[in-house]
Formats: sequence, C-alpha cells, structure tokens
Amino acid sequence: MALADKESERNFQNIATNGIHLRCVVEGDGPLAVMVHGWPESWYSWRNQIGPVRDIGYRVVVPEVRGYGESDAPEALESYDMENMIGDVLGLIDHFGEKNAVLIGHDWGAPIVWNTTALHPDRVRAVAAMSVPYSPRGKISSIALWRQLYPNRFFYQLYFQEAGVAEAELEADIRTALRKIYYSGSGDAPNGLFDAGKSPDARMLDDIASPDVLPPWITEADLDYYTAQFEKSGFRGPLNRYRNQDRDWDNLTGLTDARITRPACFIAGSRDAVLRFVPGVDLVENMKRWVDDLRACEIIEGAGHWIQQERPQEVNAVVLKFLATLDG
Repeated sequence: MALADKESERNFQNIATNGIHLRCVVEGDGPLAVMVHGWPESWYSWRNQIGPVRDIGYRVVVPEVRGYGESDAPEALESYDMENMIGDVLGLIDHFGEKNAVLIGHDWGAPIVWNTTALHPDRVRAVAAMSVPYSPRGKISSIALWRQLYPNRFFYQLYFQEAGVAEAELEADIRTALRKIYYSGSGDAPNGLFDAGKSPDARMLDDIASPDVLPPWITEADLDYYTAQFEKSGFRGPLNRYRNQDRDWDNLTGLTDARITRPACFIAGSRDAVLRFVPGVDLVENMKRWVDDLRACEIIEGAGHWIQQERPQEVNAVVLKFLATLDG
C-alpha cells in the first residue's frame, strides 16, 4: 500500500491547541477518546485501534504529538515539558467542546495520560495506559534516578540528554534506526533493546541487530510510513521530551502522592523492558497502590514494548471490555 493511500484512508484535521497546531486523525461520533502515541512513533501506531474504538460509538482523536510528523515543532526545549504535553491534551478536549474524554496512551503517551488524569480528573472520563505503569512524583526526578541506577553502563535516556548527539545518530539513516529500534524493543527479539551491557559512552544502535525479515506485526510498508514521518520532523522535538525530566519534577509538585481516581486500565507485554527499568521493583504492583479503580490490568505473555502493534487483537479485546464498563 502506497504512502498516499495510507493518508487518504484517514480524516486528518489540523487542530489549534495550547498555542500550537497538531495534526490529528479524527474519526467517528460520540464521546471523545484521545489516543496519545510514544517514542519513536506517530498516530500510525494506533492504526489497529482507531476503527474498533470508533465502531463502538466514540469520536476517536489521534494527534501526532508536538514535534512529530506534520504537527508543530517548537524550537524551545521547555516546549516539550510535561505541562505542555498535558496542555495539548486538554486543549484537544476543549476544541471538541467536551467536558471530558477517555484518554489512551502508550510509551510517553502513558505518562501524559496518567498525569493528565492525576492533575485534572474532572477532564478525564477514564484512562487506559500501555507499557508504562503509573507512579506519582518521586523523591528525585526520573533522570536523576536513571543516573543513580545506571552509573557505569549505557542507558538510552541518559544518552539522549546531550542535544544533537542522538539526533545525529538516528537521522544518519532513519529507516535503519527505526528498523533496529522496533525490532529490538519487540517480543520477537532474542535480546531486548535496553538490556545491552555496554559502556555509558557507547552509541545507541551500533550493537543492535537489524533483522533480515521484520516481525509479522510490522511490514516494510509500515516502516516506510514511519520513516517518511521522521524525515518530515526529525528527532529533535521527540528527544526533547526526554530532556525535560528535571523540569517536570520541579514544576509538577501536584503529582506528589497523587492518586488516579478515574476508572483505569493498564496493558503491557511480559517482555517489555520498561517494566524492569528499576531493578528489584515490581512497577505494576507499585502502580496498583496508587490507582483507585483499576478495572483491567493485562500483561500479555511474550509481547514486547510495542504492545498495541504487536498484539492488536488482544489489546483491542481488553480496551473494548474496559470501555464497556463505563457508565453512559
């Protein structure tokens, strides 16, 4: 399927929100459901969820997050802090004249929807997050924690901190970079993307294999589409999200001991390395302490980080069952 055909299948709108414009897929009628993607992805990572959620009576809105694809990409690093990400979501809800919305997020999209729910529960009807469990504001920032936990080994979020370094590596050959990242972070790879025991001054992709054949959940045409998206936007904006973790900790004091009080759902793959980022801590069990109404919690055996793409039927079954529990 050609790239133009993929675009023509969807209804795109350029929506003003929080001082910028986001290109969004908008499909269906009914209560609002906003799907927020992570790194390094696009609206397209939700391609298997848009139709099923739309078809049960939702208006589905899937933005290209600021800095991605054809959405605006502000220059300032602080434009990518969590306050702005939350503001973008709230602005989308406002644009459609809704009091609240169901929020669904994956990877960085998960903290965005979790934190929006924690800080603005009146604007969230329910929340479904994938791959990244909820936790309130810690005693130190996330990036400070990674520096403590990974002082003498490579960790990708630390590698991303110096502006321009990761951009140069990833943009030198975008298609190969994405091919390696998607494969090695999936449940199909023998060793995970974040498990490499290499020195902290290494580059990210040098020792990561590029598969001869892609896993069945992602085609060469899918990879073409993602590549075209990053050829438009580059990686600076997406990587700046990682560079705001100290700022987020300083600014979002309202997340200290903040609970998730809205109906919630969590889905992840058993082989998702994110669940093991903090050695000795079960992040899913920790999440349960802070979520008052966790109606679904599914760990899908053998799946990796790209859960809604790797196992769309299983993810959709959990999400639709969860949505069926909501009133109205």
